[in-house]
Order: sequence, then structure tokens, then C-alpha cells
Amino acid sequence: MADTEKETEEIKEETKEAEGKTEAVSDGIQEETAEEVSGEAEEEAKAEESAEAEETADAEDSCGEAEAGSADDRPEPQKKERKLNWTKMGKEKPVKESREDILNAQLAEEKDKYARLMAEFDNFRKRNEREKDAMYDFGAKVVVEKILPVIDNFERGLAALSDEEKGGAFAQGMDKTYRQFLEILDGLGVKPIEAVGCEFNPELHNAVMHVDDEEVGENIIVEEFQKGYTYKDKLVRPSMVKVAN
Repeated sequence: MADTEKETEEIKEETKEAEGKTEAVSDGIQEETAEEVSGEAEEEAKAEESAEAEETADAEDSCGEAEAGSADDRPEPQKKERKLNWTKMGKEKPVKESREDILNAQLAEEKDKYARLMAEFDNFRKRNEREKDAMYDFGAKVVVEKILPVIDNFERGLAALSDEEKGGAFAQGMDKTYRQFLEILDGLGVKPIEAVGCEFNPELHNAVMHVDDEEVGENIIVEEFQKGYTYKDKLVRPSMVKVAN
């Protein structure tokens, strides 16, 4: 029995040694295989990079040649010919246009543009002057409308004076001031509207009363309650009147 046990132990030890050798051999084989595989992969990657570099260089060369060829084959830009307006020049179109004809046509076109520009500027200047005049007239009309009530008060005050009072210094001063107002307004273009004895005009008169009078013609103004005025032939205030039927 003891001999058998020894043999068994010897066999186990030999088996372990054999397994250790087998593992060492397999590890060595695996390391060699991995090194070979990695080396082959690096060589393949380098080969691919060199191939790609060669392809890129070839492509750049071909593009440069194509660009050079296209630049050489590209036609030169042609100058746009200017069409001449011979009708504007008052001439017939010649069979062949000379340089002098072209210059004359260009000069005629520039003269036409200049004439049109001057006409537009002249129209603008006239329009601007009309607008200024209209603004001035509007402002003057507003001032005249505010002064007219003062004139009315002078007229009412003078009409209320008796014959004795009219000879006094105060009444004479009022009359002179009133006449001075009228002269200034007349100089500015303000004119009184004629009313009494004239035919009624709805554009100048405002009828506030009507009266039946056989001695006066129909539609004739018989009395004026408030005097009307115009400024440069434009109505400022209509006359307030009584009209006969």
C-alpha cells in the first residue's frame, strides 16, 4: 500500500510539472502571435496612409491642371456696346458708326439729362415758392381776422357819437386811428366788400334778414349790419346784410 501511494504522488507531481510546462509554452505562443499581429497591423496602416497621400497629391495635381486649362480657355469679357439714340440727335443712323458719331450721341444724351434735371429743379423751385406764398397768406389772413373786431368797435363807437361829440378832440383822435388802421389793411391787400345797393352774392354776403320792398329790386342788399373783407381777392369774412325780396 505504501508503494502504491508513493507512485500515485509521483504521478501527480509529474502531471503538475507537465501542466506547468504546457502553460508556459502556450503563453509564449500567444505573446509571439500578438506581436506578429500588431506588427502586421502597423504595416498595413502605414501602407494605407502612403496610398492616401499619393491619391491626394494626384488629385491636387489634376485640379491644378484643370484650373489652369479652364483659365486659359476662359473667354475675355466683352465690353457692352452702347446703343446710340440717333433720333434724339436728329440724324439718320449711319451704315458704320464712327468714334465721332458715338461721342456726339453720348454728348446729346448728357445734354438731354441736364435739360431734364434743370426742368425738374425749376418746377421744384416754383412749387416751393407757391408753398411759401400760401403759408404767408394763411398767416396774414389769421392776423387780419383778429384785427377786424377792433375795426368793428371803432366803427360802432364813431357811429354812436353825436354831431357835437364828433367835433371834440377825443372823437377826432379815434377817427384818425380808425383811418390809419384802414390804410394799413389796404396796403396789405385787405379790401372791404361792397354791400348796400349791390346784388346779393352768397359767396361774399351772409343774409340774416329779408324785407319786402317794392321800391328796391329783388335780391338787392338794403342794409349792412357788419362789414365784410377780402384779403388778396380771398374771402376773410362775409358781410352780414339785409336783403330785399
